[in-house]
Amino acid sequence: MADIRFYHLQRTSEDAALPQIALKAWQAGHKVVIKAANEEAVERLNNALWTFKPDVFLPHGSKDDGHADRQPVWLTHGDDNPNGAKALILGTGTTSDKVETYDLSCIMLDGNDALQVDAGRALWKVYKDAGHSLSYWQQGDKGWEKKA
Repeated sequence: MADIRFYHLQRTSEDAALPQIALKAWQAGHKVVIKAANEEAVERLNNALWTFKPDVFLPHGSKDDGHADRQPVWLTHGDDNPNGAKALILGTGTTSDKVETYDLSCIMLDGNDALQVDAGRALWKVYKDAGHSLSYWQQGDKGWEKKA
């Protein structure tokens, strides 16, 4: 069964939070696929990965960069996994039918969007009923706090 983590954004933007999660997954030894909502979001997150920490380099690429099989972190707006990733990060407003094919999936929810939060609750039930290992993380005063 997959390890599925829900990240409820309340204090920072996706551009600030997602690179931190991608870095932790990569540092844990995972290749990562980041699925963004559309091509513009891929470009925005690509820029965020370059600039989120001035003293850290997180190797990544997208179709504009090519060499997908050599990219430790791959940005896309599709359900492709050309780098053989075992970790998936779903950007805000995205879904995937392939979550259970990854060892780790991180689902980002925009806490200011009631529809996303409701969709996250529905996904929680589906994944729980399927027997996956679930956790829910919410942004608090001291960073991410595990709530469930």
